Amino acid sequence: MEKVKNYFLDKDSEFIEVDPGVFRKVCAHNENLMICHLKFNKGAIATVHEHFHEQCTYIISGKFEFNIGGNKCILSAGDTTYKEPHILHGAVCLEAGELIDIFTPERKDFLK
Repeated sequence: MEKVKNYFLDKDSEFIEVDPGVFRKVCAHNENLMICHLKFNKGAIATVHEHFHEQCTYIISGKFEFNIGGNKCILSAGDTTYKEPHILHGAVCLEAGELIDIFTPERKDFLK
């Protein structure tokens, strides 16, 4: 049986550019849950996409125009979103900022 990892140190992972001006760091995760830290440059776009995971996003800083299921909303620090499985969603960064994304189950496609 594989041992569960309980601690994920910041120094052990790095941000990678996943879209122009969008940088992601995978943080704590197991097969049922994953948290990621994202940084966006002003004007960067998280392309509209869908996946089978449930997803919540917490806006740490900046301003973003989210598009979830064709419904657009401008969000800033302290705001959150929920994306149900397979709903089309994306965002445009209006003011440089940072987000926390939480997925269930984990995004295996984000792991090396």
